[in-house]
Amino acid sequence: MNEASSIPAIEDVEAGNSPQDQAAMRPAMRGDLTQGPILKTLLIFAVPTLLANVLQTLNGSVNAIWVGQLLGESALAATANANVVMFLLFAAVFGFGMATTVRVGQHFGARDIDAARSTFGSGLGFCLMLSVLTAIFGSLGASALLDMLSTPAASKPQALAYLQVVFVTMPLATMSIMVSMGLRGAGDSRTPLYAMILTVCIDIVFNPLLIRGMGPLPRLGIAGSAIATAFANTVGLLFQVARIYMKDMPLRLRGKELGYLIPRKLEMGYIAAKGLPMGAQMLIVSSAGLIMIGLVNREGLNAAAAYGASLQLWNYLQMPAFAIGSAVSAMVAQALGAGNHGRVGKVTVIGLGVNMVMSVSLAALIVAADRPLLALFLGGESPAMPIAQHIQLICTTSFVIMSITMILTGTMRAYGAVIAPLVILFLGLYPGRLGFYYLAVPYIGGEAVWWSYPVGSVLTVAFTVGYYRWGNWKRAFSL
Repeated sequence: MNEASSIPAIEDVEAGNSPQDQAAMRPAMRGDLTQGPILKTLLIFAVPTLLANVLQTLNGSVNAIWVGQLLGESALAATANANVVMFLLFAAVFGFGMATTVRVGQHFGARDIDAARSTFGSGLGFCLMLSVLTAIFGSLGASALLDMLSTPAASKPQALAYLQVVFVTMPLATMSIMVSMGLRGAGDSRTPLYAMILTVCIDIVFNPLLIRGMGPLPRLGIAGSAIATAFANTVGLLFQVARIYMKDMPLRLRGKELGYLIPRKLEMGYIAAKGLPMGAQMLIVSSAGLIMIGLVNREGLNAAAAYGASLQLWNYLQMPAFAIGSAVSAMVAQALGAGNHGRVGKVTVIGLGVNMVMSVSLAALIVAADRPLLALFLGGESPAMPIAQHIQLICTTSFVIMSITMILTGTMRAYGAVIAPLVILFLGLYPGRLGFYYLAVPYIGGEAVWWSYPVGSVLTVAFTVGYYRWGNWKRAFSL
């Protein structure tokens, strides 16, 4: 049956012990997030996740610097367009991956290691098959997708070359994402961090070498940037897999357990039911991003380049909320599996506090040093610089506001509540953000693009806080 029996927990319940008493008597296990001081446990888990996310974003930023400096503003605009498409295509994988992570955390908290492995294997196998199909159809429709974005003619050939490499290497990238998310569900945020350090070092070195060509390496232009990233991600994946088996980690699959990679009905029932709405959330975000890219492109090449540079800084601004939200979700999922519902509210409140301290501090730094930071991507004398600085002043606060939603949604996601957050996100981004744009553009012109961000964020947070406070989301949990 289970590698860690649940019999002691049943005896504790029959003896009338509280969840806190039961937690104290549970044997220590690597990756256990159900015990210890909440703030310390959250930070120990969240800081490696934050560092990994920052490194990943730094990697993208350095790549953007290489592209912008070596190939020019047209190529930078091309990567901005291509990255939005890439995010759209990964959305479904993220959704199923998040559902797998939550379920792994619940089983891990209940000490049911075999069930955690079965869920992880089913999620990994399913997402791998999905990514292969997505890669095939994406390769065929890449040009049409870029046309839908109103990609400037000067940027389209480079964006297409970049996307083709992304599609071909998508299955390996999917496996890397799923392994990282599964490890975090089992309480291990350090292995993904070590893998990311290795990935970033390789990517930073090979990007300029493959863009310009050096020695035996060919001159590949913007496609070289995508190839370097794909190679680095593959090395990172191999590192994680090797570490899982060398250290005999809980999620390792061996012998008959390798059959778990064939998706099973029981596990896929949860993964599909919860993963589809979670993936839909990502699709809503990315599709709204596609529309925004199209609206920005209408403002001209300088606006597109300014927006691409601004996105790089906003990626950093969202990192604390992503990391804390991931930590909150993992801690809540394990607490639910352990039957300790009383820990949930405390984890959420502390997570919100830590998130606000980090997000506000980072936002203040970005606004104060916007010119030198933007110059990394645009160059100090770029005609896009004034536009980018203007964007920062208007939009940066909206990402701090949205970070509240990420933390609260992380808690609700651990309970399996996914439909209401999906509806709320849709209302905030479409009737909220995009609705405001179309209502305001006749009066304020292109300014409506930038002001739509804070308007949409305020509405989304208001709806989320209301549902968290008065909704029935806790009823969605079942193990």
